[in-house]
Amino acid sequence: MDELLQSVFEAGVVGCGGAGFPTHVKLNCKPEYLLVNGVECEPMLRTDRHVMLAHAEELVEAAGNIAVRLGNPRCIFVLKDSYKEEIRSLNAAISAKGAKIELCLASSFYPAGDEQAVVFEATGRVVPPAGLPLDVGCVVINAATLFAVGNAVRGQAFIHKYLTVSGAVHAPSVLCVPVGTSFADCIAACGGATVKEYIIIAGGPLMGRRMTAGEAAGECVGKTTSGILLLPAEKAGLRRFSLEQMKNRARASCIQCTYCTELCPRHLLGHPIEPHKIMRKLAYASDIEALLTEPEIANALLCCECGVCEIYACPMGLQPRSVNAYLRKELAKKGIRYSKGAGQTPVSEDREYRKTPSRRIAERAGVGEYYSVCKADDCIAVNPQVVRLLLKQGAGSPSQPVIQSGERVKEGQLIAKCPEGALGANLHASISGIATVSADSIRIVGDQ
Repeated sequence: MDELLQSVFEAGVVGCGGAGFPTHVKLNCKPEYLLVNGVECEPMLRTDRHVMLAHAEELVEAAGNIAVRLGNPRCIFVLKDSYKEEIRSLNAAISAKGAKIELCLASSFYPAGDEQAVVFEATGRVVPPAGLPLDVGCVVINAATLFAVGNAVRGQAFIHKYLTVSGAVHAPSVLCVPVGTSFADCIAACGGATVKEYIIIAGGPLMGRRMTAGEAAGECVGKTTSGILLLPAEKAGLRRFSLEQMKNRARASCIQCTYCTELCPRHLLGHPIEPHKIMRKLAYASDIEALLTEPEIANALLCCECGVCEIYACPMGLQPRSVNAYLRKELAKKGIRYSKGAGQTPVSEDREYRKTPSRRIAERAGVGEYYSVCKADDCIAVNPQVVRLLLKQGAGSPSQPVIQSGERVKEGQLIAKCPEGALGANLHASISGIATVSADSIRIVGDQ
């Protein structure tokens, strides 16, 4: 492992959004393109935008360092054309450093920040079904992760996280918090809730994990936490349908209009996923086990669960995304995998006209009034007294503690290591204090 990758590994850097794939593994390649994803995929989130505004020079420097390690691929920052201040900030940093970095400006559609959309917008290449960007010569790293890589090169562990706290709070803002900070402390830093009854979403309003206030009571910020959103309960209910309910609703109401397929972002890129056919087969299936063997059902494995079909496309209020998510889990249990590249067709000629406008889907999701309440230049530093760091912070194996309960630790100290030879990441103390080790986490009570 070379010096840059070793620094990234030791710092415990993982992807700041999505599954949290260990960054030292992702960067161990020789691609044609290095794509920096600065597209804030979800409505209401402003985290990557803040990083591009406040740390443009660090991002440009880090991208240059990574490009050298990767064999000097073409480096492109991808962001939306509506990000006027961020564009100016990056252009100034690129000019000041004389960097060989380009900007690709995408329109404001959802999900523009999806990794496969980023690749197509920047290069015109299509990641094959069930494939990775590297299959078409690309590595994609988002802006916040790139910032963490830059810090790692300077010897700083990944112990602080930028995230957006927005929605029904008094002072929506981007926060900079120690990893392990409780959701409650983050919400308090933004003035608390403006409503009595609310739900909390970890992530964005469309793909984030929804929970009641009670369910969120024990939640803490991880390395992949991109946002904490509060939404009034009456506007964003937590109704969850069982498989049988989804089947009955599909049988009674699905009109096979095909809108869910025609507007599916992956289908528009030529992937053979057709949600309307999956809904039709599910509606009349008597045996789920037998259903899993059908090729059209296996196409559910290609779903990115963006929710366009469910929130925006379906005129009957059905749940194609939820159905796909269920089928993906069942197919995985059976060990059924999609054959990479199978069924690829040309990119739809109508793709440009069928992109889902970000603001419009935000309105459909019931969060239109909160779309712009958080500004990217607002940032609050939070210094909690207590943190709880989960041993599993991303893809791969949980970290293994290297300290004992009752031990005093210092901010930045290694407290849990990636298992030898396993996919995973190191974990460091995000504050100084007394540590307590449990089966799944390390709790630190800060010095008084």
